[in-house]
Amino acid sequence: MDVVSDAISAVRVGRPSSERVRVGGRWCARFDPYDGAGFHVVLRGGCWLLPDGGEPVVLGAGDAVLLPHGTGHVIADAPADAATVARAVPFDRWADGSLPRPPRTAGHGREVEMVCGKYRLDRSHVHPLLAELPPLVHLPARADGDPGLRGAIALLAGELEEQRPGASLALPSLLDLLFVYMVRSWTAESTDGTWPAALGDRVAAAALRALHADPAAPWTVDRLAAEAGVSRPTLARRFTALVGRPPMAYLAWWRLTRAAALLRDTGDPLAAVARRVGYGSPYALSHAFRREFGMTPGRYRAGPGVSPSASASGS
Repeated sequence: MDVVSDAISAVRVGRPSSERVRVGGRWCARFDPYDGAGFHVVLRGGCWLLPDGGEPVVLGAGDAVLLPHGTGHVIADAPADAATVARAVPFDRWADGSLPRPPRTAGHGREVEMVCGKYRLDRSHVHPLLAELPPLVHLPARADGDPGLRGAIALLAGELEEQRPGASLALPSLLDLLFVYMVRSWTAESTDGTWPAALGDRVAAAALRALHADPAAPWTVDRLAAEAGVSRPTLARRFTALVGRPPMAYLAWWRLTRAAALLRDTGDPLAAVARRVGYGSPYALSHAFRREFGMTPGRYRAGPGVSPSASASGS
């Protein structure tokens, strides 16, 4: 596994939900804040997105937008003033048919077709890479944009248009793929984020790849430095400066985060979970887990989970 895959796998739960929207005329729809991540992909036409507390964003055909922290927002056919936004129709009532959608008005240049949806996320142990994402990630369609993202959008559009056999399996998988490509595109294009810098650094990236590939290995700073091809002091200095934690502190946090995800997603006994994340015994894992999460692994597995006592950013 790599950092981006692991960061997403640690928080993603269930299947994403989505709704294909075809609408025209004058319209304005409201998305309330959500304890997950929202997304929109414009397949045809264009619209405006107005995030709560943020600047409006114009969306065109082929654009994708991710709201990784579930920010409330409005989408509309045109810029909207405060009074119009206040009267926005709840999108969920559109989706369930409680309210009719505005008719498409051919020839008036206001038609739009898009996919709107949400990813369910467990934020009790979010990876700092995802925590660092801005409230809104706009990925406009560009000839020089990420070809993987463009391909995922094209596949999604084709699957929705043709409704071929197997669509009930293909669509959730394509939406998961879309999430990966949106996060990956942000890490590749961001110029001011801590984690894009870490993933772009040869030394830090090599160490992160090694830790995520085998978190249960008996890592030491010396062994990790050899893996990255640098001296121990160089690794410690660069890793800590870019990641925000020393290598072994990051590894300890990641092992516990991985353990929490395994407790949530599998029925593996505690001894098996301990082995998979690098602890010599269930007792050792339980002691560390309680110190980090404020509860025993058994209680965590039985309940909804809580935020770690130490945040993923190292504070």
